[in-house]
Amino acid sequence: QVQLVESGGGLVQAGGSLRLSCVASGSIFSINDMGWYRRAPGKQLELVSTVSSSGTTNYADSVKGRFTISGDNAKNTVYLQMNSLNPEDTAVYYCNMEVLIISPRRLFRFWGLGAQVTVST
Repeated sequence: QVQLVESGGGLVQAGGSLRLSCVASGSIFSINDMGWYRRAPGKQLELVSTVSSSGTTNYADSVKGRFTISGDNAKNTVYLQMNSLNPEDTAVYYCNMEVLIISPRRLFRFWGLGAQVTVST
């Protein structure tokens, strides 16, 4: 029904920057909120950042001041600008969206397949 595709991951040196993008496609009526989560090696999935349809943002303490989330509902796209990256940011980053699908008119939460971000020392 709805597919989320991430892009922009890769390998970067500590102190560098990356920008992740996630585009949703399919039977989308509207999107309530968008977000990014990550899973580091050997650790649990954790919230990185979210943005609501009204523009309200939320960040994990570990990324505040370094990461910036933005959403473009017209393009069904969410971005994550990551600056001052450090090795502790190494993880698979997953896009997440709460979508009101066209038919049946119901809310569902969808996940992308993930984008690897590796930060070297």
